[in-house]
Amino acid sequence: MDGKWLTGDGDGWIEVRRKGKGLSGVVAGSPNDDPDEDRFDEKNPDRALRKRLLKGVELFSDFEYEGDGRWSGGTIYDPNSGKTYSCTVTLEDENTLKVRGYIGISLFGRTDIWTRVQD
Repeated sequence: MDGKWLTGDGDGWIEVRRKGKGLSGVVAGSPNDDPDEDRFDEKNPDRALRKRLLKGVELFSDFEYEGDGRWSGGTIYDPNSGKTYSCTVTLEDENTLKVRGYIGISLFGRTDIWTRVQD
C-alpha cells in the first residue's frame, strides 16, 4: 500500500501511506509538470488556499480500515475541481489501487484506478 501512485488520468503522483488505521494521500507532483513552474491549488473553494502549492496538499482524510485491503468512511479532495467527495479506497493487488469518489451513496460516483509507480 505505502508508496507513490499514478492517478488514472496519468497527471498526478500521490504519495499514499497508512496512517494508524487510516490513510494519508499527499500530492507528490505530476509527470507532466514543468520543473520550472509551480502549480497552485487554484480551484480550492477557500480563496485563502488558492495560492498554496499543490505539491504537498493532503487529499485523503478520515479513512478507517475495514479489512481485506479496503478503507472507507473517508473523503478525497479533487484539486482539479476544488471539490471534496466521500471516498473508499481498495487495494486490488500490489500495484493497483481502486479509488471511488461519490456524493451521497457510492452508487453515484466515479472509480479511478491508480497504479503503483516503480522506483
